[in-house]
Amino acid sequence: MRRREFITFIAAAAALPAVSRITAAQTYPMWPVRLISGFAAGGPSDILARLIGQWLSERLGQPFVVENRPGAASNIATEAVLRGAADGYTLLIVTSANTINATLYDRLNYNFIRDAAPIAGFIRVPQVLEVHPSVPVKTVPEFISYAKARPGKLNMASAGNGTVQHVAGELFKVMTGVDLLHVPYRGQAPALIDMLGGQDQVMFDTAPASIEYLKSGKLRPQAVTTRMPFAALPDVPVLADFVPGYESSALYGIAAPKNTSPEIVAKLNEEINAALSDPSVKARLTELGGTALPGSSSDFGKLIADETEKWARVVKLSGAKPD
Repeated sequence: MRRREFITFIAAAAALPAVSRITAAQTYPMWPVRLISGFAAGGPSDILARLIGQWLSERLGQPFVVENRPGAASNIATEAVLRGAADGYTLLIVTSANTINATLYDRLNYNFIRDAAPIAGFIRVPQVLEVHPSVPVKTVPEFISYAKARPGKLNMASAGNGTVQHVAGELFKVMTGVDLLHVPYRGQAPALIDMLGGQDQVMFDTAPASIEYLKSGKLRPQAVTTRMPFAALPDVPVLADFVPGYESSALYGIAAPKNTSPEIVAKLNEEINAALSDPSVKARLTELGGTALPGSSSDFGKLIADETEKWARVVKLSGAKPD
């Protein structure tokens, strides 16, 4: 009997961690959750974080609070989250920068693919090659000729080193032979302020950040960077029509530190997928010019791995370095 009791006790003890995780997932969240964005307020990552955060708050009964920690191309925010507690209460807004920085920076205190637990994708959005109205060009061939005649004289704004605006511009420079001066900012909002003011002349901005300025004529679109036309700007051509093979887009999603309970990851994934299929959320995403990324956490993890490999090739080809 003692032996049977001992075996029963050991089996019960071994089952406790699984039972504890399931119980935690069932009651999660019990207090507010922080959504950490590595960029300044007003940019796409902030806009999407607040949109999804509001949905999760309403569905799960606790505030999902957006916290902006700009700097070092989101590396500061990323490291803070990945080194934090794996309890589901501090989450990271994932951007393309996370897939680019792995190669762009020689030394990081983390390995994103190894140290992050992907939860769900939000959206993929096109970028727009846009210029300030003071630049006297209306087509991509005109812009290339204008830039080649002024090597190093045109400022190319970006949301920071390692952002998709940065490497999209570097890819364009390699494929066309133009020389643009990269000017990194601490987010898209401050970069756009200087673009609108004319301090910078060109930007490969993500559509959600600049769409209203493009429609109002405060910035002039030259081309969209995706392979397909952009419905929100139907008269703007595809960049690959002038630079064959060119393609770039930005992705957004959410992740947690590794070892976060699979049950919590699954719960958040389920709710985010529900958001992506909700008519009001879908309408807002369409306004932002993006394509929703529904799927499992594994699907999002594969996308992160694929994008990391893709941008590694671009960084190496272009020789891009943090400025």
